[in-house]
Order: sequence, then structure tokens, then C-alpha cells
Amino acid sequence: MSAGHHHHHSHAHSHDHGHSHAPASFGRAFAVGIGLNLAFVIVEAAYGLISGSMALVADAGHNLSDVLGLVIAWIASVLTARPPSARFTYGFKSSSILAALGNAAILLVALGAILVETIRRLIDPQPVAGDTVMIIAAIGIVINTATALMFMRGRNHDINIRGAYLHMAADAAVSAGVVVSGLLITLTGAQWIDPVTSLIIVAIIAIGTWGLLKDSLRMSLHAVPPGIDEQHVRRFLTGLNGVEAVHDLHIWPMSTTETALTAHLVMPGGHPGDNFLHQLAHELEHDFGICHATLQVETIDGHECALLHDHTV
Repeated sequence: MSAGHHHHHSHAHSHDHGHSHAPASFGRAFAVGIGLNLAFVIVEAAYGLISGSMALVADAGHNLSDVLGLVIAWIASVLTARPPSARFTYGFKSSSILAALGNAAILLVALGAILVETIRRLIDPQPVAGDTVMIIAAIGIVINTATALMFMRGRNHDINIRGAYLHMAADAAVSAGVVVSGLLITLTGAQWIDPVTSLIIVAIIAIGTWGLLKDSLRMSLHAVPPGIDEQHVRRFLTGLNGVEAVHDLHIWPMSTTETALTAHLVMPGGHPGDNFLHQLAHELEHDFGICHATLQVETIDGHECALLHDHTV
């Protein structure tokens, strides 16, 4: 606000350091997981082309996207932990949002290429070595399960770790589906089973990718994060003792794991004191998961705040 408004301003900050982004102890898990899965992607794609299996190629594409996901989670965990600077006053927290958006775009391009080839194979089925498909996919089950186990202990405490765990667990399940398709091809000789399996894998990946794309787009546009009701937060703030009105309320994601809030509280009775603001920041974190709150107190002095109306940003 400009000095001419003579408002009493106060800011309460609450930084939640409990939401760790991939603690250092998971650095080795990321390195091993990325190394194992990247090696497997190369082997799986090669054998998929050799055996003529689009299901293996599709699964390799899926695994490659998850390797990218692990790399992104690792890079984001490092960047988000970097301190703010004079130029980047929030640090690099939002890098995890940009990374998720980029990952979704890469996935969509890969899916398009796999889908085109799969449709071609449906129109003109090619011989598929079912036994090779089963062996390679079985190796994938072992690698993905082992990688998932490395992230299991942190899945309940860090959303990035949980994402890595779920990706690898899902990969193990998809590889199991490819094993079944290889077995069915071996038993029946029906070559159409392979491209149909590939289509199912593409559909599964597309559903997850669409969700990732929507969430990352919303986050990049500073939408209120899922799980937080803006009206509920507004009612909570308005109902506080001494608060007559609330305006210029903004809630947005600082990263894929942290949420920020700013608001102006109109308190005609005067400034409530620092204890009120610190307690309020604590309640916003505890009740709504908002870990970085900046609150401005305004008393009535005859001057209207320039940001009084909700359509003004």
C-alpha cells in the first residue's frame, strides 16, 4: 500500500520445513533407481524391436517416462531446497511445477508415436516372439518392484517420494500385463494380442498423463491447490475475533508440495498483536496445509484499500 493510505500493516510468515523434498537419504535410491530403469528401458526397447512386440516397445516408452519422472523428482528436490536469492525471492520452489508440465508434454509426444505404430500393427499384424516378451517383461517386474521398495519407507512423508514409489509399483503391474500377453500369444498364436495389449498400456499411461497435465497446468496458473476450499478459508478468516472483512485473498502453490496465502484483514479495533498473527499462521498450516502465510492488517482510517475489490489483483 502507498504511504498515503496510512494503513497499519503486519505480516505473519510461516515456513513449513517439515515437508521435505526427497531427503538426502533418498539420493542413492534415486541414483540406483534411475540407473537400473534406464538400462532396462534400453534392453526392453531393443528386444521389443527384435521380437516385433509393440507391447514391449510401449512398456519401454512407459518406463522411459518414469525414468524422466525420477530424474525430475530428483532435480526438483535439489532445486526446491536452494535458498532464495535477490532475483529468485521464492527460491526455485516452482521448478517442480514446471518440471511436471514438461514431463506431461514429453509423455504426450511419446504416446502419439507409440499409438501410430500400434494402429499400423493392428491393421497389419506382425509375428511376435511370445517367449521373449515374457522373459523381458518378467525382468521388468523384478527391477520395478526393487525400485519401488527403495522408496517405500518415505512414501507417507514426502509427496515426491510417494510419486516415485507409485510410478514404479504401477510399472511392475504393467509389466505383469505384458507377461500375460506374451503367454497368451505363445499358447494361442494370436498375433493381435500384442498390439491390443499395447493399446491398453497406452490408454493407462494417457489417463495418468492427462491428470498430470491438468494438475501441472493448474499449478502453473496459480490455481488454488486441490484439497483446499477457498471459501472455507475465507469464512475461517472472516470469523476470526476482531476481523470485520477479508479481501485480496490469494491461495496458490509455491511448489508441488507447498502452498502459500496472502490476505488483507480489516480489523477496526486496531492491530491485534504479533501473537495473534503467529497463532493464525499456525492454524492455517495445521488446518489447511498452508505453510507460507502473509497477512496484512488494516484498520479503518477513511482510506479505501486499492485492492479492496476481489476482481483487482
